[in-house]
This record gives sequence, C-alpha cells and structure tokens, in this order.
Amino acid sequence: MKVLSWLLECIGALWELARLGVLTRFKLGSAYWRWRLHTAFGRGYPSGRVAMLKSVFEYGRWVFCMRRMR
Repeated sequence: MKVLSWLLECIGALWELARLGVLTRFKLGSAYWRWRLHTAFGRGYPSGRVAMLKSVFEYGRWVFCMRRMR
C-alpha cells in the first residue's frame, strides 16, 4: 500500500509540475519563476543539477498532497 501511495504521489507531482508549466507558458525566466526560485531557496541554491531536480520534484509532490489535503 505504501508503494502504491508513493507511486501515486510521483505521478501527481509530474502532473502538478506540468500544470504549473502550462499555466506559466513555460517561460522559465519570467518574474514568477524568479520569485519562486528566490522564495524557495533564499540565499543558496542546491548544489548541482540533481539536487535542484530533486527539490523541484519534492515541490511537485508537496503541491499534489496539498491539493488532495493529505
């Protein structure tokens, strides 16, 4: 059951990230994305691309869980 829940959260995270991309028209240099990066990481960004992708994916999982109120 735990594996199924984790898999559902991963699929939901991808959905939420894709939804956010569509809503912002994938303009990753826009004011919204600059604000999002600043509020998410503050003074320091994650070191390396893998750490950045992991944190973005965790954000997607968090959004999915918050929308489902879990």
